[in-house]
Amino acid sequence: MAKKITSRDTDYSKWYNDIVQQADLAENSGVRGCMVIKPYGYAIWEKMQAELDRMFKETGHQNAYFPLFIPKSYFSKEASHVDGFAKECAVVTHYRLKNAEDGNGIVVDETAKLEEELIVRPTSETIIWDTYRKWIQSYRDLPLLINQWANVVRWEMRTRLFLRTTEFLWQEGHTAHATKDEAIQETKTILDIYADFAERFMAMPVEKGTKTEGERFAGAIETYCIEALMQDGKALQAGTSHFLGQNFAKAFDVKFATKEGKQEYVWASSWGVSTRLMGALIMTHSDDNGLVLPPNLAPFQVVIVPIYKGEEQLKLVSKQALKIKELLKRKGISVKYDDRDTHKPGWKFAEYELKGVPVRLAIGQRDLENGTIEIARRDTMEKETYQITDIENKIEHLLEQIQLNLYKKALTRKEEETYKADTFDEFKDLVKKGGFIWAHWDGTSETEEKIKQQTKATIRCIPLEKTKELGKCIFSGKASNQRVLFAKAY
Repeated sequence: MAKKITSRDTDYSKWYNDIVQQADLAENSGVRGCMVIKPYGYAIWEKMQAELDRMFKETGHQNAYFPLFIPKSYFSKEASHVDGFAKECAVVTHYRLKNAEDGNGIVVDETAKLEEELIVRPTSETIIWDTYRKWIQSYRDLPLLINQWANVVRWEMRTRLFLRTTEFLWQEGHTAHATKDEAIQETKTILDIYADFAERFMAMPVEKGTKTEGERFAGAIETYCIEALMQDGKALQAGTSHFLGQNFAKAFDVKFATKEGKQEYVWASSWGVSTRLMGALIMTHSDDNGLVLPPNLAPFQVVIVPIYKGEEQLKLVSKQALKIKELLKRKGISVKYDDRDTHKPGWKFAEYELKGVPVRLAIGQRDLENGTIEIARRDTMEKETYQITDIENKIEHLLEQIQLNLYKKALTRKEEETYKADTFDEFKDLVKKGGFIWAHWDGTSETEEKIKQQTKATIRCIPLEKTKELGKCIFSGKASNQRVLFAKAY
């Protein structure tokens, strides 16, 4: 393949875009700020979706679907929510087009104005809580544990494929509970699911914590998050889970009859991850040769490429390759056998290296004679010759090794690029260097904003486990017993 990836050291942003486009993950569309997710990229998203969906259902959640359009009046019912999303909303004002009088195309029919404008959902709390008012009457209806897989629109000025687009795909969970403690526990349960998914499937270590008041989801009492460190030293928020208290229940009058017959407002949570995880996956593992995928999320974990001269050799090689493919499939390993005669083996090797396929097998006439097969690992770029005997178990073990190796490599990098700062000068030097920085903060939004203005670093999370380490806030010098996690972020 003639494609060339810009190196990370030369231009990290271009490196990222090169991988997204050249590995056939996504491309820009004809609609500004929106993307086309290509089949290979969507296959990875489907694997993410399937695993998360399984994890949600194992904890009692069900899927549903709610409208794309939300009446504008719904947003005005929860003040902080509308303040948080007002500048990002796309609005539908008319419902019909007509031919232009001058015959030049079509125009909006000015007589077809909607009585009430409709918001293209940026998130679904308002439409869902309006629905929950009809679904919840009694304590017997609780808890209500609903998730939906959907698209949302948030009007963005500066977009990047997967990381920030005007329209993106996600899941959003919305739950209702009889007590505050149940709702908080739900929020934490989902946070643990997100962290488990990130580490076991994405091979991406994360930090768990809560957001500061200024960084919370609009309308939330508390926002829990997982934060990951990318290879350029910037943080990426990979998932959030929100304790909403009774804010939306009160706004939409969602009450239930308790066992004692009293009327009380329900308690709520909401939570979500999006196709932004695709960006996190790319930036956690990929290299200057292209995409690197953990086996647990690869569309196909193994590719087999035949090496042959002439039709007779191809028949013999294919017979053995297909036998290996079947053995691997019985192990639950996803395999592609690439016997296209339109491309040479070297071209195929480069293609699958670029696309991050975890294991590549090459088999030719000499291998048939020797009972061997060549194996190439994408994570280390190492090649080795294996005996075909018991090949399915060898490959299964190799895939497990690759998954673990990618996680350990990412964890080592995170640990090596995580620092402590005790003075503001030290902090500023570390911000330039990049990485996670643990530093004391005095808990005020004023200090948080001043640090952000002067360094562009933000508080990524407040750790769930409170430390008792005494110190002084790096900026104000006030006494503090809590270090929080700072970083520059996407």
